[in-house]
Amino acid sequence: MQKLIVPSLALLCALCFYNCKNSESSETHSLLSYVDPFIGTADHGHVYPGATVPFGMVQLSPDNGTAGWDWCSGYNWEDSLIVGFSHTHLSGTGIGDLLDISIMPANEPIDFRTQVPPRESTYAASFNHSNETASPGYYSVNLDNGIAVELTAGERFGFHKYSFPNTGLNTILLDLGFAINWDRPTKTHLDIIDNTHVSGYRHSTGWAKDQRVYFAMEFSHPFDSKVIIADSTTNKETKQIDGLKLRSQFQFKEKEVMLKVALSTASKQGAEKALAEASGWDFKAIKTKAENVWENELKKIEVSSDDEALLRTFYTALYRTCLAPTIMEDAEGNYKGAGGQIQSSDKFKRYGLFSLWDTFRACNPLHTITQRDKVKDFIASMIAHYDEYGLLPVWDLLANETNTMTGYHAIPVIVDAYMKGHRGYDVEKAFQAMKKSSMQNIRGTDLLRKHTYIPHDKAGQSVTRTLEYAFDDWCIAQMAKALNKEDDYIEYTKRSNYYKNLFDAETGFMRAKLADGSWKSPFDPQYSSHDFDIAEYTEGNAWQHSWFVPHAVEELIALHGGDESFVNKLDGLFTADSEIKGDFASADISGLIGQYAHGNEPSHHIAYMYNYANRYDKTQDRVREILTTQYNDTAHGLCGNEDCGQMSAWYVFSAMGMYPMNPASGKYDLGLCMFDEVKINLDNGNSFIIQSETNGENANQISLNGQPVEDKWITHEELLKGGTLKFYNN
Repeated sequence: MQKLIVPSLALLCALCFYNCKNSESSETHSLLSYVDPFIGTADHGHVYPGATVPFGMVQLSPDNGTAGWDWCSGYNWEDSLIVGFSHTHLSGTGIGDLLDISIMPANEPIDFRTQVPPRESTYAASFNHSNETASPGYYSVNLDNGIAVELTAGERFGFHKYSFPNTGLNTILLDLGFAINWDRPTKTHLDIIDNTHVSGYRHSTGWAKDQRVYFAMEFSHPFDSKVIIADSTTNKETKQIDGLKLRSQFQFKEKEVMLKVALSTASKQGAEKALAEASGWDFKAIKTKAENVWENELKKIEVSSDDEALLRTFYTALYRTCLAPTIMEDAEGNYKGAGGQIQSSDKFKRYGLFSLWDTFRACNPLHTITQRDKVKDFIASMIAHYDEYGLLPVWDLLANETNTMTGYHAIPVIVDAYMKGHRGYDVEKAFQAMKKSSMQNIRGTDLLRKHTYIPHDKAGQSVTRTLEYAFDDWCIAQMAKALNKEDDYIEYTKRSNYYKNLFDAETGFMRAKLADGSWKSPFDPQYSSHDFDIAEYTEGNAWQHSWFVPHAVEELIALHGGDESFVNKLDGLFTADSEIKGDFASADISGLIGQYAHGNEPSHHIAYMYNYANRYDKTQDRVREILTTQYNDTAHGLCGNEDCGQMSAWYVFSAMGMYPMNPASGKYDLGLCMFDEVKINLDNGNSFIIQSETNGENANQISLNGQPVEDKWITHEELLKGGTLKFYNN
């Protein structure tokens, strides 16, 4: 790891403006000091800055209480109020939910029956970013009312430390009714076990239709008094109570109060066991443990550069690839399954929160390098979802199938893992689950089988659905071939070619067709609609979606008339006018370079397609442009929704010099390396080294272990063997 002795002016400004580095962590953990959880918290990044551990059940983070789209994670950099610190958060999604079990310190009497307009809360405290700090596993803020807040987390618990000023009350609020407009409690319960110990649950509905969070909470000191509000009724004496929106207020004599909150999706007993595992009241020890876990995580990839902003952007991106999916099973091994029943997982660790329309592209392939010990559990969790629900997950929100977005993209994730040698799950069941998902009669798949494309007059998003199903079916074909299922291989190979039925040679775009075989007219490649019932493309237009044939790029080039025509069309994507036409275009179409939209996932593979038309130089040009214009190390550092690690995974891969253009091929297409050196420390003891002599500029030569790389890609198998990949000019 190369580190500057004298910080640059840009670094000093960033440190002063964001104040987001914990000095103790920076001195102790060199890689932690490069992670800034505030990067991307403004605009449409939708990320949270709070404390968590890799893939942990608890994400303890501040909530502003604002109901706008850019507060999907509960927090946005432009806000100046905090209404609570809740224990569950989504990282970068385009729809909001969670924010469960909200805790808030106060130093004045609170009337729970009123709200703070326009916040959906009973109390709000102002703050300034100059008094706010965040680093992996840690968050702190000094509120303007004088209360100092420190947060850290373990795998299934959050740890709070509140220091109150000398004047005023010492009060902690527990709000089980806290909700933003996309999530509402359906039932809440509270048990006052004694004056240091409280438990209960919050059941809610929203994007996740049946969410259940059980909790156990312990205070470091006995509370002196309490008030419980059951909806609009005040009760000071009750020990156990049910309500729609239970809220409680605990008052203490002490000026420093700590508390621990442990979670379960299955039962209070599971939460109690997790609470028992969070022993002691040494806040620093818990924080240090979380930091050590993160340090070991970040050390999996070591990069060298004199550019501190580049290092911060890279390591924050790597950090964010470890925030989802999250552990669902509790400390007893139980969890609420996708069918609503309590399940147990004794042979694998159950995870949930699979944003598959996004993460199948790069984040899941990155996990096959950096999370090789977890991949089998990720796949087993998807198969468990199939057992519980009847189909593989589409967009799983903690065992709630939201059916959000298109495709059945658990399939490429499973196939990629299988082809890379990951086992420890029922392979035959996995294959049958793939087939069943492809043979369902919902989401337009029945229309696909009948017409060999999805007619637009029969279902919306017809082009995107047809193209994505074709890729997923190609993945099934590869799995069938590997398992010697010849009939299935032939059938799904045929289905993988259905994308050709929507290619319009006259315009060079993938276009919507009607059931009678005619093109839908009029046609404008810049037009987009966010009304999914009438949209031709999902969150995009023809310019962005016509390239989704990652499994057959050579055939797509042939449809365009050869390399030169294909390159000209690709150039047109990046140089076209950036206007998105339509009265109801999606806000997800962001990060525009021409009509290329890096802020949304359908564009992510496109720059690497130049390699297949023998224009590696243009791949490098476009990738560099995206890396340097669509990411930075400020609160505005993400050009679109982070989407559970996908936006970050693109950066991690591309800054290292490679990307899985076809995410189930076992290949990494090469671009350019932004670092002097990258060292990937593999769990098999090998190291894969990437060296660049071009300082982020184009290279005309690539070698692997001294041998020329002519095809501009390497295999996963070659990476696992270790070695040296070198970018240079002759």
